[in-house]
Amino acid sequence: MQRRMLLSLAGLGLATPALAQTAGWPDRPITFVSPFLPGGSTDIVARIIAERVASRFGPNTRIIVENRAGAGGSIGSEWVKNRAPDGYTWLLASASSHGTNPAAIPHQTPYDPVADFTHLAILGDAPMVLATPTNSRFPNAQALFAFARANPGRLSWGTSGAGGIGHLTGEYMRFAAGNFQAEFVPYRGGSQVAEALAKAEIDYAVEVLASAAPTLRENLSRGLAVTALTRHPLFPNIPTMVEAGLPDFQIATWNIVAAPRGMDPGLANHISAAINDVLRDPLAVQRLVTAGLDPLPGSTPETTRDYVAAQVAKFRDIVQRTGLRLGR
Repeated sequence: MQRRMLLSLAGLGLATPALAQTAGWPDRPITFVSPFLPGGSTDIVARIIAERVASRFGPNTRIIVENRAGAGGSIGSEWVKNRAPDGYTWLLASASSHGTNPAAIPHQTPYDPVADFTHLAILGDAPMVLATPTNSRFPNAQALFAFARANPGRLSWGTSGAGGIGHLTGEYMRFAAGNFQAEFVPYRGGSQVAEALAKAEIDYAVEVLASAAPTLRENLSRGLAVTALTRHPLFPNIPTMVEAGLPDFQIATWNIVAAPRGMDPGLANHISAAINDVLRDPLAVQRLVTAGLDPLPGSTPETTRDYVAAQVAKFRDIVQRTGLRLGR
């Protein structure tokens, strides 16, 4: 993560050349769809990007973030899929909408995450976190795993969206920690999961670190493990899953910007360049890191498409190896 931040910050003191304008575009507001509820990590990232990238297209450009939540991001993604590929509709796609949903519940995902979209840019990635209520009986992840193995079905856990990245991560964790049994409770968004933890309505949650960060900072929940191979600099006291006894356990959530299939390649490259320009902006980098996303500048429409294809393949492999069933 530190290496990625250094790459993101490299050369920030240099003047950024003005981005070439695409003739006649944009001449009206751009709709940027966030397929989750307001207040969650995906929505926060969408608003940072929208605010910062609009100025790259001119002083009068407006990018309006529109929330179309539901079905782990699939509802908003399908809506974008069916729009015109004219550059006026973007999607803040996630590891749930374009990774775990297609991998785990393809029969309930009404689009192909690779073939049905124009992929514009990779924004970044971030770990998930295993969290409990502050007054939980479990001092660490090892204690939680041991209790769950000895008491099948006694614990309840939640995350935002059935079939999403949190669901797959939680089920994979459960399998890797001894295939223990626990009751799954899906929520519509990260803010609802945070509230459920704060009220101790569930025993633990597996959620995007950015979504859980406010309650972790305010001591309304307690982090037991992150799903990266190294501890996250924003929460250095939270161990990794590897430290908790799960060798090589690593899953990241991620965000990309996508648009409907068939966009003109010149326009796609123009938008991609503007987004990457934002990912090299020191103020944007600081805000994204604080929000829990580690920026990854330098992608192109082609490399973003390849990234999505590789991630879907990775999640399908996890589903097949563990026999997970993530239907809604």
